Amino acid sequence: MADIPVYLVAGFLDAGKTNFINGVLQDGFARQGRTLLICCEEGEEAYDPDALQNVSVVNIENEEDLKCSACKEWEKQYKPDQVLIEYNGMWGIDRLFQDVLPANWVLYQIMSFVQAETFDLYAKNMGQLMMEKIKNADMLVFNRCTPELKDALRKRNLRMVNRRAEIWLENDDGTSENYLTGNESPFDLNQEVIDIPDEDFGVWYVDVMDHPERYAGKMTHMKLVMAHSKRFPGVHCPGRFAMVCCANDVQFLGFIAKGMNLNQYRDRDWIEVTGRMAVEKHEAYQGKGPVMHVISIAPCEKPAEEVVTF
Repeated sequence: MADIPVYLVAGFLDAGKTNFINGVLQDGFARQGRTLLICCEEGEEAYDPDALQNVSVVNIENEEDLKCSACKEWEKQYKPDQVLIEYNGMWGIDRLFQDVLPANWVLYQIMSFVQAETFDLYAKNMGQLMMEKIKNADMLVFNRCTPELKDALRKRNLRMVNRRAEIWLENDDGTSENYLTGNESPFDLNQEVIDIPDEDFGVWYVDVMDHPERYAGKMTHMKLVMAHSKRFPGVHCPGRFAMVCCANDVQFLGFIAKGMNLNQYRDRDWIEVTGRMAVEKHEAYQGKGPVMHVISIAPCEKPAEEVVTF
């Protein structure tokens, strides 16, 4: 049975999903071959009828009606070359991964859309639903951005939520710009030892992960929680716990460290370390990433705020 690529378009109501799909249907990959479009949410915008010549549309009103057996029946009926899903923002994505998509329906790309002016509201009131759309996205678009909203979004350090996604900020006139500006590091790199304050670890982590070359050869000092990788035995990956969006969204932000005496500390021990940063290839990074070569290490008291916030 041939694989069928699936493209998932996620986001809450009025986030711009239908407009994006119209563009894909008119000028994008959906012009090639037969497309099955599964619509799970009816918004104010409609699909362009002129773009539906080679598209079969299935409308789903209830979440329980979107199931694996139905997908298999649609595959037999419409014989699609690819599938587009406009997903309901109030439905969890995990169920789609685990129970809905047939084995030969291969999820190629997740594109999430967010109306910038309502982001804070949804994040506060439906944090888990909002964050899973962002975490799983391969492309993330914030639309209807004003200069003030763009500044606010950049201050949220959304790269902490999803490090692999392309993130775009779309203006009212339809133009867009990259979420990353390429600005210089927020830390003074000319110091002999770059001291990372407890409350600024998250800012440093974003910067060193996005621009590890900035810190290559630099001495850094910070407090960390010890962690030893279970997936990569023998690899030490100290870091900090961080609350990225809400209290239910605490993640561990770790990076690779090398040096003597690291194995003398247990997971969750607090340590104070000084080390020289490098950029090295490692399978844990699936490529190159920051590595600290520890020069000094000692136990320490935990900071007043154990969890980093943004």
